[in-house]
Amino acid sequence: MSRRHELADFDLVELPADPTISPDGRQVVYVLRTTDTELDRDVSALWTVDVDGGPPRRLTNGPNDTSPRFSPDGGSVAFLRDSQLWLLPVHGGEPRAITALPLGAGTPVWSNDGSRIAFSAPVNTTGEQDSDPLVIDRLGYKTDGAGMLRGLRKHLHVVGLDGAEPQQLTSGDFHAGDPSWAPDDSALAFARAGGADTELTQESSAYVLRLDGSAPEPVASGLATVGAVTWGVRGLLLIGLVKVGPDNPVLALVDDQTRYLTTDLDRAVMPGGPGYPGALPRTRPDGEVLFCARDRGCTHLYGSGRKIVGTDTSQVNGLSLCAEGRFAVTIVSTPDSFGEVLLVDLDTGEQRRLTNHTEAVFPDVEPFRPEQRVFRISDGTEVHGWLLRDPDRSGPAPLLVDAHGGPHNSWSPTRDPVHAYHQLLVARGWAVLLLNPRGSDGYGNAFRTAAIGAWGEADENDFLEPIDQLVAEGVADADRLALTGYSYGGYLSCWLPTRTDRFRAVVAGGVVSDLVSMAGTSDAGYELCGIELGSQPWEQRERYARLSPINHVDRVNTPTLVLHGGSDERCPVGQAEQWFAALRARGVPTRLVLYPGGGHLFILNGRPSHRIDYSRRVIDWLTAHP
Repeated sequence: MSRRHELADFDLVELPADPTISPDGRQVVYVLRTTDTELDRDVSALWTVDVDGGPPRRLTNGPNDTSPRFSPDGGSVAFLRDSQLWLLPVHGGEPRAITALPLGAGTPVWSNDGSRIAFSAPVNTTGEQDSDPLVIDRLGYKTDGAGMLRGLRKHLHVVGLDGAEPQQLTSGDFHAGDPSWAPDDSALAFARAGGADTELTQESSAYVLRLDGSAPEPVASGLATVGAVTWGVRGLLLIGLVKVGPDNPVLALVDDQTRYLTTDLDRAVMPGGPGYPGALPRTRPDGEVLFCARDRGCTHLYGSGRKIVGTDTSQVNGLSLCAEGRFAVTIVSTPDSFGEVLLVDLDTGEQRRLTNHTEAVFPDVEPFRPEQRVFRISDGTEVHGWLLRDPDRSGPAPLLVDAHGGPHNSWSPTRDPVHAYHQLLVARGWAVLLLNPRGSDGYGNAFRTAAIGAWGEADENDFLEPIDQLVAEGVADADRLALTGYSYGGYLSCWLPTRTDRFRAVVAGGVVSDLVSMAGTSDAGYELCGIELGSQPWEQRERYARLSPINHVDRVNTPTLVLHGGSDERCPVGQAEQWFAALRARGVPTRLVLYPGGGHLFILNGRPSHRIDYSRRVIDWLTAHP
């Protein structure tokens, strides 16, 4: 007998991530994230699986083991344990620490000869203590998840395997991104952010540091911003923007000239990150470049002129190649799977799943699978998304509309470990609508930039008109509509109730309610507002006033629950406090819940009890306001 998900199930989810394949292509090591409910923490440990078959095996106990990378000879795996570099012999033996830096190390990057490991690591460049007065001369002085940076900067380091201390290679008032070795190990390439006034121009560059003692040299790439750098067979591969702005990030190959490899694809290249599946590009020995890009909500793996892995209901995350370049591994999630390790033969296209974590944990759980939907808006725009509902129920159902964040993110139809309330509400008879409105990624640059300078106004009909269509189809009950969203979706959860009273209940998460204060207090406020709203508050006062939900709160009558991380620096907690205070003062039924220590991404990687509590409160609020 099969059953549907229960809330407690989401403490049992096993999430594979960050796979690395051995140089000979015979073994894969990956991170498996599980939950320790007793200590209220996530546990990340290293696991391995043989390509030729057999069950996965645990290599380490964690609880904070991440970022595994095989050595070029395949004899050991470097990884991060509690933010320090460790080395694990593959064929037996105990791991040993190779760094003990005061602020920790970064993701290991092996030299091609296997004698050294490079990484980017935080350094206190000023010696400031937390109790010292905080002196701020420019923007970018804090970041979500870390708080006030003070003199903290990330710089390149290299360490040998002989027990010597790590050597710091760069210094200065800038951040050095993860490095990549030149094919002959004579230099390191990296993305550099920061420096005089760069937080105002929002520009960043690729640099090459030759290991002969010379200073880093900028790479003439033609890109205004560079977010990631890897060294390929035929030159440097850069992910960045041709101009500062909201456009699709592109992949560029730089040798004696710059060639843009993804312009014709008209999709954003995805380097990977929390909530944004993808991977850094890799190059096969024959020069073919592999990269990730998102199409219609799903991140796929592409090669030169071809899609290698991806369907309209699956997406990839992470990428590693064996030495000869024939085999690759990635993590693939589907409507039935939270994610499994996948082996890909790049020559034949054959794909083989190597793990089975989801089915092993939930052999009797039948998830609700999303239906793909396309809605035509009255101005002719097509809006794509997914509808979750119980196929065994008939008649109009209460409908929850969930708005994604970003704004340049997208919903996908894959099994979701974060939004547990989707599956639980559908089991209670609800339908859940997941739309990718104007501004969403994966539908071309024109669609991605369609809400610039017009948050809420440009995309509100992308939500309201699909609701009308579902009501007309008899799918949704017009008298039982609800709205939720997080981050940019939290902004929309404040904005849309100022435009309509049709929602019976709202749950607003990671809220943005006042764009003027957002511009000055968010860790990314100056950049975010300058790009997404096309101006700063003093340049477009009327626009900021018009688009800030707080200025229209007198129109809101919908019972509203506000959920927010107590240490959120991206959408600062004052945004939630303002919205709650205004609703409470006006007599609108409301409640504010703050999660202590929670950053903006706490719904992804915060305390497990907070993540479960978030879903429970969404369900309770919606059912309490039918």
